[in-house]
Amino acid sequence: MQNLNKNWKVLKSHYLVREPWCTVREDHVRLPNGAEIPNYYVLEYPNWINVIGITKDNKFVMIKQYRHGLALRAYELVAGVCDDTDATPLASAKRELLEETGYSNGNWELLTVTSANPGTHTNLCYCFLATGIEKVADQNLEATEDLDVILLSLEEVQEILLNDQMKQSMHTTPLWKYMAINKLI
Repeated sequence: MQNLNKNWKVLKSHYLVREPWCTVREDHVRLPNGAEIPNYYVLEYPNWINVIGITKDNKFVMIKQYRHGLALRAYELVAGVCDDTDATPLASAKRELLEETGYSNGNWELLTVTSANPGTHTNLCYCFLATGIEKVADQNLEATEDLDVILLSLEEVQEILLNDQMKQSMHTTPLWKYMAINKLI
C-alpha cells in the first residue's frame, strides 16, 4: 500500500531571531523522498485579520498609510494582529476597525481565510466583510500608527484595484473575491 503521508520530517530546529514582530526559525527537514533541506527558514507570526468595511451609505472604509518596505504610502484595508486578549479573529477584526477608524456595529461575516505564504509563514489571515457600519468614535491609534481614514465609492475601489494602487496582496485578495461574488467587475 502506498504511503500517502507527504509531510516533511523536522530533524532539527532552532530560532535565529525571536523579536515581537519578527520570529525566524531554521529547520533541517527530510522530505518524503529522503532528500534533506538543512536550512529551511520559517517565519512565525500570530494570525492576522483584515476588514472590508462598508458604511450604511455604501462607502468603503479604507486607510492610507506609509509602508517602509516599499517606501510608499498606499491604500489598504483595516488590518491587524489577533491579540492574545481577543477571544476570536472576529473580536480582533471588530477591535481593529474601531481603533483604526472609529467605525463599528453593522453586520459581520467571514469572507475568506488566506495565507501570505504557506511555504514560509505559520499564520493565517482572516478576512471579514462588515456592512452597515457607522462612525461611533474617534480613532484610537498606537504611537507607531500614522494612517488616514478614507471613504471611497465602489467605483473608486474598483479603479484602485484595476490600476494596481493597492500593493498589499492580503488586502486585494478579499476585495477581488467580494467583487467577484457580487459580480461587480
